[in-house]
Parts: sequence; structure tokens; C-alpha cells
Amino acid sequence: MSARTLPLLFINLGGEMLYILDQRLRAQNIPSDKARKVMNDIITTMFNKKFLEELFKPQELYSKKALRTVFDRLAHASIMRLNQASMDKLYDLMTMAFKYQVLLCPRPKDILLVSFNHMDAIKDFVKDTPSILSQVDETYRQLIEMYTPLTSGEFQLIRQTLLIFFQDMHIRVSIFLKDKVQNSNGRFVLPTSGPVPHGTQVPGLIRMFSCTGEEVNRLQFNNGGSYSAAIREGSFEIFGDRVTKLGTNMYDSRSLCLSKISKSTVCQQVNAAPNPLAKEELNLLAKLMGGLEVQKPGNTVDSGFRVNLFATDEEEEEALISRPDELSYGVINIQATKDQQTNAELAKIMGEFTESGDQSPSASSKGDDLLAMMDGL
Repeated sequence: MSARTLPLLFINLGGEMLYILDQRLRAQNIPSDKARKVMNDIITTMFNKKFLEELFKPQELYSKKALRTVFDRLAHASIMRLNQASMDKLYDLMTMAFKYQVLLCPRPKDILLVSFNHMDAIKDFVKDTPSILSQVDETYRQLIEMYTPLTSGEFQLIRQTLLIFFQDMHIRVSIFLKDKVQNSNGRFVLPTSGPVPHGTQVPGLIRMFSCTGEEVNRLQFNNGGSYSAAIREGSFEIFGDRVTKLGTNMYDSRSLCLSKISKSTVCQQVNAAPNPLAKEELNLLAKLMGGLEVQKPGNTVDSGFRVNLFATDEEEEEALISRPDELSYGVINIQATKDQQTNAELAKIMGEFTESGDQSPSASSKGDDLLAMMDGL
């Protein structure tokens, strides 16, 4: 497992989330000023300086539930609200899209190019907001500083860490099904054609050399595919042509339909052994409760607007009912105000599970809220 995987996972999933939300905001004809505020608020939170400092520290990946909790908080960092079914669908689309991109990378190092494609798109979203642009540019610098010196072996370890994280997720997505790159069981179909990775040759030739280094024989064989020569390498600088299209917006002019999920299409391994990170998970949830409120029936108070990732409210309700239990998460509602009051239950949980002295949550920025969520991991 690589301790440098988390920043790439977070940035790429965040980029996919922004692609999806941008498409839905336009599809629902949300006024441009409100849509811009949503995107700016989310990106500002994503690239909060203190949060990124914590994110870029070498560390193990979070659990799936913990990461989902972080993105749930992030998606509600502005005036937009998502019901549980839409949030479930958003997260499913994010994770399956990035999983497909990781699988398609010709070289492990190309995961960094995928990340730069997401970063380029994020930068374009806030091109008219200089204060946020500076945060994004700083993240470029950190990515280049941390990842460009890595060896091919280190990138391979990062790729394997990501694939282990995604290996039990087989959610069927209609975009992939229509393009015939995903089977009905949720598994992806990988191509056996196209350009070979940069720095390699088209397979099909075996060359034999003598002990003096002189070529003495050649044998050709059928490579079983339709490969072509490698194309030029993408740019790993702040500006430049990334060459690969992986990580660019695949949702433009396309509908976001998540296929109905049956339990047979989802494979979630259950480990009966005790989880050594359970206490840390509880620490995270305890700190998060300072900014969360359990949704109560009849609570319709909303300070913003709601975005639906389904065509109709009826489809959204049906998706919530039919979603497998193993993919379900607790129903939560993110409070719109920055100032959160500590309730008795939070104090009790903090007293039982925090490792050090208790500290009452105080008013803080959205980015600091996310930072606090990461402290327990």
C-alpha cells in the first residue's frame, strides 16, 4: 500500500464530482450566479490550505465510509442540497468513473496526467476568481513536487493501492453500458488495441542477442491485438498538453443515468475480523457531528436549492428504496450555518472516543471543518 495515494484519490474524485454537478446545475436551469457560487464554494473548500497540508501528508487511505463522509460534507459546502438518493448516485458515478480511468491508464505514471486533466478543468471552473485560482495553482505545485520525482515502481504501487480500494465496487452506469465498456455485472471491458504506453514498442517481435550483445536472431509472433505505436508523452507541468483524454469531462451533452442496481451486481467483501481503525473512525464521526444534523421527518427547512441527479423525484425515491443495504449510508442533513452548537450526545461521544483532551468545536471555515474530519484518521 502506498502512503502517497490519498491526494490523487481525493483530487480525481473531486474533479469528477464537479463535472457531474456542473452538468446537473445546467440541466436544471439553475441561475448562473447561484451555480457559480456552488462551484466556487466547493472548490474553495477542496483547496483550503490547512486541509491540503493534512491531505498531502504520507498516510494510509481512508475507509470507503470515511471517504464518502468527507465528500458528503464537501458536496454540501454551499447553498446546494442533495437528497440521500442523489448523493448516493453522485458518489457512485464519481467512483466508477475514476476506477475506469485508473484501469485504462497505459502506464501507472499516467495517473498523474489524469489528475492534471481534472486540475485543468477545476482551474477553468474558477478562472474568473483570482483568490481561488491561487489555491489551485499551489496544489499544482504540490502535486509536481510530490509525484514527478517518483519512480515507475512507486507509481505502480499507487495504482495497485487505488485498484484495491475500488476492487469490490461494481456499480452499473448507463454511460458505460451504452458505450459497451461495462458488462451487465458491473465489470469493465478493457481494450486490446490502440497505442502502446509511451516508451514501449508494439508487441510482436522477439530479438535474441549473443553474449557479446550482438543481435543474432529475430522471431515474430501474433500479439492478439491491434496495437499502434506510442503517441507523445503528456506534459507534467502546470501548463501543457496532457495528450490523454482520461480525466476530462465525459458528461458534456450526455445524460447522467445510473442503472438500477440489484444485489447481484454489487460485490462487497465483509471482513469479520475486528477493524483496528474502528476507534479512529469513531473519532472522525464524532468530530463530524459538530457540523451534521440527523435528518428528522417533516424537516423541510432549506436555505438553498435542491439538485436532483435523477430525471424525476419519483425516480429518486425509487432509487432510494431499491438501493442494496450494503451500499446504504445514514440519512444526514448538512447545516447551512457555519456556527454549530455542541449537543450533549456529541460531548458524550467525544469524551468516550477521543484519545486526548476534549475540545469543544468552535466556529470555523468550511475547509477547517474538513481538516477536523481528517484528524481522526
